[in-house]
Amino acid sequence: MSLVAADPSATDPHAKRLQRVLLISTYELGHQPFGLAEPIAWLRRAGHDVRALDLAVERLDEQAVRDADLIAVYLPMHTATRLAARLIPRLRQTNPTAHLAAYGLYAPLQASYLRGLGVETILGGEFEEELTMLAAGERPTATVSLARLAFLPPDRVGLPPLDRYGHLRMPDGELRIAGYVEATRGCKHTCRHCPIPAVYGGRFRVVPREVVLEDVRCQVAAGAMHITFGDPDFLNGPGHALPIVRALHAESPDVTYDAVIKVEHLLRHPELLPELRDTGCLWVTTAVESVDDTVLGILRKGHTRADFERVVELCRDVGLTLAPTFVAFTPWTSVHGYLDLLAAIADLDLVEAVPSIQLAIRLLIPPGSLLLELAEVQELVGPLDEAALVHPWSNPHPGVDALHAEVQRLVQRGAEMPRRAVFESVWLAAHAAAQRPVPVLPTANGAGPPPHLSEAWYCCAEPSDEQTAGV
Repeated sequence: MSLVAADPSATDPHAKRLQRVLLISTYELGHQPFGLAEPIAWLRRAGHDVRALDLAVERLDEQAVRDADLIAVYLPMHTATRLAARLIPRLRQTNPTAHLAAYGLYAPLQASYLRGLGVETILGGEFEEELTMLAAGERPTATVSLARLAFLPPDRVGLPPLDRYGHLRMPDGELRIAGYVEATRGCKHTCRHCPIPAVYGGRFRVVPREVVLEDVRCQVAAGAMHITFGDPDFLNGPGHALPIVRALHAESPDVTYDAVIKVEHLLRHPELLPELRDTGCLWVTTAVESVDDTVLGILRKGHTRADFERVVELCRDVGLTLAPTFVAFTPWTSVHGYLDLLAAIADLDLVEAVPSIQLAIRLLIPPGSLLLELAEVQELVGPLDEAALVHPWSNPHPGVDALHAEVQRLVQRGAEMPRRAVFESVWLAAHAAAQRPVPVLPTANGAGPPPHLSEAWYCCAEPSDEQTAGV
């Protein structure tokens, strides 16, 4: 499917100038959304009256909806899009004359469904310029733009304060205010299960160093003591990333950070690990996804189980915390394969490092997924379920779907429990499903949970009741 064709339902180029703009985010993993702050800067520079609402932490202001000429909803991920699907009919009912747009990574992937809800303009990729054109009553040139933009320092004035978002939780229980920046967007890799390649096609775009650092400075001035780099992969461009964290550490040596880095990049650049540690990196999130080499090949992850195990050693040797993430349930996962994943986590002494939600993540296959290029996947999936925004699938291995439901229940029940306690309950359930004796879990190193954000990182999951509060 083409994601670069001009949107036939975009605003007429002779329409009136739209000056009152309302941007809405429904959810972005407990961060103050970059996807609000960056377009705010563009729109305000162009002279528009911009209001933004983040419904993850505040209620919908219906008067702001009624006052808007243009309402644009930010859709960076699956959960945000599911929440937006509940919200959009309410927006249209409250203000039937406003121009309704959706922008962000998931907007072009779900274009057909969104237009069916009444969304008139869809913008993906590097959307800021196109969104500014739309606000001026001009016709955006493409649904997806991969133009090299001259990024502006994000404008966070008027957004909810940082202390209303997820915090850094230290091992001693101390909570610290956390900020969020992006140094790059898109990704040069084409993992089949990831939605980014469907939009960016193996390309990434750099946010200039001074723009990133100015954004960090503003958030530190607002109280942030920790920064999350939200890049899909922080080492897509090491020559860009390392100077940023060097400068961050030189300016604010007490400010820490975390980043997402692929297993293959950590393996390729072991010499960078001590510098990440020494510049204040508290942990690296890495999308391992599976310990089954067959599944890793299907997903086109670019690493093997042995590579992952080696990276665990490399990070441990330099004292850099690794936070692996997984797609624990796929169509190729058997009950015994799931047990193998749990055993690997335990044997590598990663129980405390893996957020409990990672034990329950199930593969989502949205429209445009590169997995749909595989004949074996086409045979597995059903027609698009527009309400769920995915192609549904059932696991052909006996008992796996029932095990997933039980693991999901245990993880939800254990939301406030220690990670090891949740892992132990999942360990018992998985062995019961496999009808195997339950071995004793390997002894932990006794260090307890490493530093982590209070809002767990994940690629995809169903929205929770807490996430829907503002919607």
